[in-house]
Amino acid sequence: MERPKRHTKKYNFRQPDVKELMNTLAQFYDPLYHCFSFPDFQLLPTLEEYAHLVGIPILDQVPFSGLESIPTSREIADLLHIDESLVKAHMTTKGGIQGLPSEFLIAQATVYGKAMSEDAFEAIFVLLIYGLALFPNIDKFVDVNAIRIFSVLNPVPTLLGDTYFSLHLRNAKGSGTIVCCLPLLYKWFISHLPQTVAFKENKGCLRWSTRLMSLSNDDISWYDRAYDGVQIIDSCGEFSNVPLLGTCGGISYNPILARRQLGFPLKDKPNNILLEGVFFQEGKDPQGLKARMVRAWRKIHKKGRNELGPKNCIALEPYTT
Repeated sequence: MERPKRHTKKYNFRQPDVKELMNTLAQFYDPLYHCFSFPDFQLLPTLEEYAHLVGIPILDQVPFSGLESIPTSREIADLLHIDESLVKAHMTTKGGIQGLPSEFLIAQATVYGKAMSEDAFEAIFVLLIYGLALFPNIDKFVDVNAIRIFSVLNPVPTLLGDTYFSLHLRNAKGSGTIVCCLPLLYKWFISHLPQTVAFKENKGCLRWSTRLMSLSNDDISWYDRAYDGVQIIDSCGEFSNVPLLGTCGGISYNPILARRQLGFPLKDKPNNILLEGVFFQEGKDPQGLKARMVRAWRKIHKKGRNELGPKNCIALEPYTT
C-alpha cells in the first residue's frame, strides 16, 4: 500500500523568550480543568490548532498508544529506505530504551541527500525532526517511541498529549522542566496574543507574568479563519471529553472550553461531567485508563456548525460568570 505523502513546513521561532514564557505560562495552568486560566479568560491548545500549526491532519484512527510492538530492524529499514544491516549495526539502548543515535541518522541523511535519493533523505530527515524536536527524550538520540509515532502517521494527538501531560505533571510536582515540544506550544500561545504583547519591543522590560496579567478577554486574538470548515473532535468513545495518550502517560482535555478559539460561541457554564479530568503516568495505571483510551479513539465524535451554531466567537454571560 502506498504511504501518504509527508508534508513539512518551515517555522521561525523567537528563541530567547521561549523558556521564560513557558515557565510563566505553566503557572497559569489549571490542574482541575486542564487549561490555562487567566483573570479574565481561559485558553487551551486544541487538536485542531496543533494540526494547523504543524500542517499535519488528524487521522480517524487510533494514534500512538505505546502498546505497538517494537519495530524490527527490517521494519525500520523499510521506513527509512535504507539497508537493514545499517540499522542493525547502529541500534543501541540508552536510558533503558532502544533507538538510533542522531549522529548516525544525520550521516545517512547526508549520504542519501548527496546521492539525490529523495525517499531515503526525506524519511530520515523527518524522523530526525520527530526524535529531536517533536518528541525529544534523550539528547542526540531518536528513541523507539519516536520511530513508532513516525510509523503511525498520526502524531498530533501525541504532541498535544505530551503538552498537557508535561504541564500537569510539573504542576503536581510544583517544579520541573516542561518536557514537550516547546517551540510548538510557544507558537500556539503567541498566535492568540495581540502583537503589542507578542512581537513589539518590551520597552518597560516587564516580566512575562506582568504582561500576561494585564491582558483581558478583549485583548485575545481568538479565532483564525483557517478553522472555518473544521469539525471539532469533541469527545471519544465513553469519555465526555477527549483522552490523549502521550509518550509518558495519558490525560484528558476539554474541547468544550475551547470552542471560541475555533469560531463557535461559548454560551453556558459547562457541565462538570463534561470536564471530568483523567490522568495517569506510564506504569502507574491501576484503573486501566490506557486500554480505555485506546478503545475510545476507535469511536471519535465530531461537532461542527450544525451542532454548535453560527461562527461568531462570542462568550455569553452564563459562561463568563
